[in-house]
Amino acid sequence: MSFDVLITAATVYPGEGAPFVADVGVKDGLIADIGDLAGADTAEVVAGDGLMLCPGFIDLHIHAALASYDDPLLTPALLQGFTTLVINPDGLAPAPVAAGRAAARQNYLRALEGNGPDVWPWTTFSEYLDDLATTRPALTLVPSIGHGAVRDTVLGDGRVVPTAEQLAAMRREVRLGLEAGARMLSFGLVYIPGAYGDTEELFAVAQEAAPFGAPLVPHVRNEGTGLLPAVREMIDVARRSGAPLHLSHLKSLGDDSQVDALLALLDEASREIDLTFDQYPYGAGATLLASLLPGWAQEGGAAATLARAADSAERERIAADVANGLPGWENILGTLGGENVVVRGLSLAEHADERGVSVVAAVCDLLVESELSVPMVLHYASDEAVRTIAAHRLHLVGSDGIFGELPHPRLYGTAPRFFGRFVVRDGLVPIEEGVARLTERAAKRIGLTDRGRIEVGKRADLVLLDPALYIDTATYDDPKRSPDGVRGVWVAGACVARDGVPTGARPGGVLRA
Repeated sequence: MSFDVLITAATVYPGEGAPFVADVGVKDGLIADIGDLAGADTAEVVAGDGLMLCPGFIDLHIHAALASYDDPLLTPALLQGFTTLVINPDGLAPAPVAAGRAAARQNYLRALEGNGPDVWPWTTFSEYLDDLATTRPALTLVPSIGHGAVRDTVLGDGRVVPTAEQLAAMRREVRLGLEAGARMLSFGLVYIPGAYGDTEELFAVAQEAAPFGAPLVPHVRNEGTGLLPAVREMIDVARRSGAPLHLSHLKSLGDDSQVDALLALLDEASREIDLTFDQYPYGAGATLLASLLPGWAQEGGAAATLARAADSAERERIAADVANGLPGWENILGTLGGENVVVRGLSLAEHADERGVSVVAAVCDLLVESELSVPMVLHYASDEAVRTIAAHRLHLVGSDGIFGELPHPRLYGTAPRFFGRFVVRDGLVPIEEGVARLTERAAKRIGLTDRGRIEVGKRADLVLLDPALYIDTATYDDPKRSPDGVRGVWVAGACVARDGVPTGARPGGVLRA
């Protein structure tokens, strides 16, 4: 047998299961043979002695819905060893979008997802996927259908209870998205307008996901002091609908002491429902600065939010709510304080000092100046709490990466931090367990049977690592640093990175039904 690529004498971590030393031959985008393949005719030989060969890593949560319009190589993900990315998390997506609402959606998503085309040429979810495919991404993009996007399409961005007819229209949009190729139904219950959906609305749309086996993937309603009730809400929705549940970026914003109770709740629920979660391996997160505002301050869309942020009386009302809280509101700023929220390299407290204003006024100034298009980094958890969650048996990996000028280091460092630092160097879980979470288990979670395992006949998505060098180097001060030790990355048998440098090949694509 002849091969396009032959990787020799690598320590193969197949996905689930123990490692073994073998040659791996690749032909026509697939794994063609595994074993002692010395003497085989091959176009390219890659020496794997002393290196780890794993299935390509799968990122279950990344904000790359529009990133490939600017960087079709998706370089920060590629150079970690990711070969498959799940996009449109947190209920946020460029489609479907109602006629006349594209500009408002574009403005709202810009800080998380970038711009994409200057004028979006789509309205339906299928049209969006068609256009996204024209970017010819180096990696495979796996879409989710977003509840928030669907709600905005049918109801607009107001605090509205849907009629029976409108709820049926929302369910239809979810079903069309799943039929077009979406593998998950995502929710962003702190983002507008997804936050306005009540539990019965979530249950109704979840009923569309269940027949497809598509997991419900929520950013829950409250990750602070109301974390446990918020998680219970989604456990109840999953139980009643019959859909699997995959919780996004599991964490406690309020207090590390909630972590043990949270994991106990998930252990108990997993005896009744199909349940997993993902995590980025950092004690700080990143999201829209506008999410610091109370829900009422975000009603009516971007223009109304900006008007309130510029109004002195409304600023006083926002400040009072931050100081005193509101029933059911996450209140990130009140929980963490201005010292622990960073925008453009400075804490909000430092921004306030520079401007000679209060922290809330500094937030409002930054929102007005950026027209809402500014992200923030939130420091909330100890390393011990992060590792406790990462060690849990239901854990999978999602970077929650946001492309941008000064990104959170998780965009460049999630895989090497979890696998290189936590697993290989520190032994948090066995190496084969860490590989399984990044590969085969992640593939199964999104229903992909063609990848995630090094096995004859599977798609040749592969990453070759030097375990002595593979570790995160990205920091909050210098976040755009890819790890060392990535000797090769292949997508469908084509080499997309060699010795830490992209090759320029773009064999990925957009997964469709």
